[in-house]
Amino acid sequence: MDAITVFDAGRPVTFTFADIMRYHGPGFPGGVVHGLKAMQAAFPLLSDTPPERREINLLTAFTGPGGRDAIELVTRAVTDGRMTVERSLGGKNVIDELPGPYLWRFTYRGRTVQATIRPGHVREEFVRLGATPDRSAEQEERLTTLKSEMAERLLPLPASEIYACEVIEA
Repeated sequence: MDAITVFDAGRPVTFTFADIMRYHGPGFPGGVVHGLKAMQAAFPLLSDTPPERREINLLTAFTGPGGRDAIELVTRAVTDGRMTVERSLGGKNVIDELPGPYLWRFTYRGRTVQATIRPGHVREEFVRLGATPDRSAEQEERLTTLKSEMAERLLPLPASEIYACEVIEA
């Protein structure tokens, strides 16, 4: 549940949640899990075998650094200019307008799969606190706790329980 495999020049490479966290650092573990789970959910619909990492393109509404770093480590899409963030793809936020930023469109060899968050996986307290400007030290501490809680809660779940996927271009 915590790993993903892609090909790199025809050779399989597997990345775990721990690998991604070492690359990302401690800041946004929930975002790392979202990036990982979106890839885990979408990649089987992109290809019968693990996709070539440098051929994957992404259009997403997700702006967080944890998700970005998960995508970058696994696909190198940020470095290669194959990742585009377009906030307008999602709704205002995941509570008021699903899917909010939790929308990912992966394209591989002419096939596009869209992954969107299923309701209930992102807690309202997290969304509201994250949107609070000029947070107090106590609020920052609570937000840090909620980021870790999200990661711990979602990581053991199958990706298909967190993200619904559909092929939008074949």
